[in-house]
Amino acid sequence: MVALSKPSIEQFFMKPSKPNTNPLIFPTIPLIDLSKPESKQHLVKACQDFGFFKVVNHGVPTKFIKKLESEALKFFSSPLSTKEKASPPDPFGYGNKRIGRNGDVGWVEYLLLNAKPESDYQRYLSVFEENPEIFQGVVNDYVTAVKKMACEILELLADEMKLQPRNVFSKLLMDEQSDSVFRVNHYPPCPEFQENERNGRKLVGFGEHTDPQIISVLRSNNTSGLEISLRDGSWMSVPADSDSFFINVGDSLQVMTNGRFKSVKHRVVANSTKSRVSMIYFGGPPLSEKIAPLPSLIQGEEDSLYKEFTWFEYKKSAFNTKLADNRLGLFEKITAT
Repeated sequence: MVALSKPSIEQFFMKPSKPNTNPLIFPTIPLIDLSKPESKQHLVKACQDFGFFKVVNHGVPTKFIKKLESEALKFFSSPLSTKEKASPPDPFGYGNKRIGRNGDVGWVEYLLLNAKPESDYQRYLSVFEENPEIFQGVVNDYVTAVKKMACEILELLADEMKLQPRNVFSKLLMDEQSDSVFRVNHYPPCPEFQENERNGRKLVGFGEHTDPQIISVLRSNNTSGLEISLRDGSWMSVPADSDSFFINVGDSLQVMTNGRFKSVKHRVVANSTKSRVSMIYFGGPPLSEKIAPLPSLIQGEEDSLYKEFTWFEYKKSAFNTKLADNRLGLFEKITAT
């Protein structure tokens, strides 16, 4: 269990957020069956309306999911002194409560890894005293399967939007130089917080943010906590579902579609009694890749909403901001009036 002194726990409380004032029109999370022919149109609509959706019949073997969760729990149940052998994150490695380098904190510990199959996890394997190579194999199996699903989704989106080639998005993830990462988050229970939880206060697990990459693929255990921001600024809780995957549109995909797809702002609320484990694949382009609206999506008198930038430039800019900042704001074109 992660322990904090009572005075310091105050920094983890969320500021009150805008409630949904009309629960009768509260939307539901789009659910998309990837095995159905009509999934393409539903994917596009979900990316336009929410920037977030749930997929079933995703093709990721259950055994890969279960093995990874087992290995993750084994890692996070290790003594802190053992886990810290894989710290500090630079950016890869083990981190605890501090998120980034700009003052953001959360009730979370995590392991951030390079998502390339050939990545050397030697620095992290020392925490596994028995059969350390199992961890690397499990991560590689899982990431390979999830990456395949992410590419399938991106190609279905391109098909429905009549984009050529159909791998216009997915090729960036498949590139040998793809800057994709894999993150395992553990939100431990916080018994000290129970009384505040009963009084309606929320504990920050991971603060509100958008994902800067192209696409994010999330899977968690059966503990809820994920929330997404709706267009009216209110927050919607996402019911836990350990058998499905949740997909986020990233900032880079928003730019490439010239704002048609929306990068969703999301956050995680920690729980006072239950542990939450989540695994996220962040599909990113090569560092040198130029990110800009696709010419085929600039129609008629439509203007490009964003300046062209490389993924390295955007990534560097994002790392120099706080989580909740509007990272894309610096790259938006100012329209003359």
